Amino acid sequence: MNKLIIFSAPSGSGKTTIVKHLLAIKPLNLAFSISATSRTPRGEEQHGKEYYFLSAETFKKRIADNDFLEWEEVYKDFYYGTLKEEVERLWSMGKNIVFDIDVAGGLRIKKQFPKQTLAIFIQPPSIAVLEERLRARNTESDEKIAMRLAKAEQELAAAHQFDVIIKNDGLQKALDEAERIVTEFINR
Repeated sequence: MNKLIIFSAPSGSGKTTIVKHLLAIKPLNLAFSISATSRTPRGEEQHGKEYYFLSAETFKKRIADNDFLEWEEVYKDFYYGTLKEEVERLWSMGKNIVFDIDVAGGLRIKKQFPKQTLAIFIQPPSIAVLEERLRARNTESDEKIAMRLAKAEQELAAAHQFDVIIKNDGLQKALDEAERIVTEFINR
């Protein structure tokens, strides 16, 4: 049975770095589930690589057509979701699927596939550290950072609903812990 490994966390917690580390470990047989979003690409992001970039109109039509395993309007007119066809594509390749998605989406997938899903929450050391990390990116306005921090408070409150919480207060420690936990889950 193919496994699903969900990583959720407030933006800036380090989940993407952890996911990239795990994807490089060949024996885990992992593939990344590319999410769909209605936001515009940042920096060097490419359609079909980091995200499937859809217009808000197309995203809403695909919601109406029941094309998503899960979706959410994370911020006003900013949709994110997991297309069913993406999961089917990766399963057809015999892969264990890794998700880097928001808290609500991760919990929805866990609910649909409880036995084959491991849900991991990456916790930042503090909100202050999270703010420093977001500002260091230099990719968003003060208003967007404030929105992300407000959302982070809500997401941290949901951490207890995940199977595992990894506190990222030291990157190497967090990478090692994630690798151990995911390896054990896949080898069950």
